[in-house]
Amino acid sequence: MSTAFFFLFQFAILAYALVGGVFLAFSDFIMRSLTLTGGHGGIEAMQVINREVFRWVFMALFLGMAAVSLIVAGYGAFGLSGPAGTLIMIAGLVYLIGCFGVTVFFNVPMNEALAGMEMSSGNTRDFWLQTYVPRWTFWNSVRTVACVVSAALLLFGLLLMTQTQTQSF
Repeated sequence: MSTAFFFLFQFAILAYALVGGVFLAFSDFIMRSLTLTGGHGGIEAMQVINREVFRWVFMALFLGMAAVSLIVAGYGAFGLSGPAGTLIMIAGLVYLIGCFGVTVFFNVPMNEALAGMEMSSGNTRDFWLQTYVPRWTFWNSVRTVACVVSAALLLFGLLLMTQTQTQSF
């Protein structure tokens, strides 16, 4: 393995963990806190969060890791052999499907639906409490687990690969 790939994989482990940490915060206490504001405050705050997320480091990291995950999965599938390659390939695929894919197909459509709603409407408050919060939080928790699994698989794959290389000398 080249030094560039070795450092890319180390960066990816940290980035998977950072992205997963943001998702964990939302699943663990942010969504619960927004719900406890009485409805309108939580709705307004989430609408603002969903607009602001596009302007910060998190989005660059989140989207960048989708591209890096393609590289990770491809390198694991075609550049390595054995269990280490399999673990590394699966690490990239888990992020792509369980984090990026879930975001695109589940969380973003719910965010867009919430963004288009009138905050003062009773239907909006019902949607927020009965649909948005439980479903969004569930899928967000899936993203959290996917990030943690990706970080762990990549770490274990990298360790296995370096141990195998060290033993062959």
